[in-house]
Amino acid sequence: MKLIRFGTVGKEKPGVQLENGSRIDISEFGEDYTESFFGGDGLDRLQNWLEANEKNCPKISDNERLGPPMTRPSKMVCVGLNYAQHAAESGMAVPKEPVLFFKATSAIVGPNDDLIIPKGSEKTDWEVELAIVIGKKASYVSKEDAMHHVAGYVLHNDYSERTYQIEKEGQWCKGKGCDTFAPLGPFIATKDEIKDPNNLNLWLKLNGETVQNSSTSDFIFNVEEVVSYISQFMTLLPGDVISTGTPFGVGLGFNPPKYLKPGDVVKLGIDGLGTSTQTVKAYI
Repeated sequence: MKLIRFGTVGKEKPGVQLENGSRIDISEFGEDYTESFFGGDGLDRLQNWLEANEKNCPKISDNERLGPPMTRPSKMVCVGLNYAQHAAESGMAVPKEPVLFFKATSAIVGPNDDLIIPKGSEKTDWEVELAIVIGKKASYVSKEDAMHHVAGYVLHNDYSERTYQIEKEGQWCKGKGCDTFAPLGPFIATKDEIKDPNNLNLWLKLNGETVQNSSTSDFIFNVEEVVSYISQFMTLLPGDVISTGTPFGVGLGFNPPKYLKPGDVVKLGIDGLGTSTQTVKAYI
């Protein structure tokens, strides 16, 4: 299944994107895509409900805004420097263990919502990433068991303000958690939709120019390793999001560096997870 949420900000309703690309409103199912949904066999229950009710679900207009495809999760854990070439362009050593940081969940927005450059920012950067959605509580899980705790996957642009992240005492969280810095979607693809998350093409275009084009086959730490590793240090709850890092081609890596400015258009995508587009606007 492909799970979506649609409607105005703060009033999104749950829906499903069908195989033919059309979208239906499943509000009558009676649940949104919350922690209790993912942790309470919601995917199976929804699939069974759709078998009996899909034909009666209202169609969603193509003009409807898409929101984040899940309600705000308990946490969003990110993996830094998870592609060797990105570590190199950042001037950092390839890590021996996953580098972890949190991204504020208040940064989460819909896939095509505007990107707002933070007040005073001059170094806002882009990062296309594969994100994992947890489907089952995970604590001290093994790599062999990790996939049993995954509900699906979602496209994420891990926007970053490099001055805040690197130059202000090296606080990654400060550079990652600004409002609008975590567009997710257009949909969550359940894990049965993605044959191999460790071999997906991902790309990002800035004003029509391809600046990132790589594959998750270049992961330093793959999906199973990341889920298992993080679960050794904290309990992952259903609906939590893990973002797995970005490949080379970020603005920081250009010579000279290239950063976003108002009017820029960022488009990105991952095999099987659709595309998203953000227009860059100044903070007002």
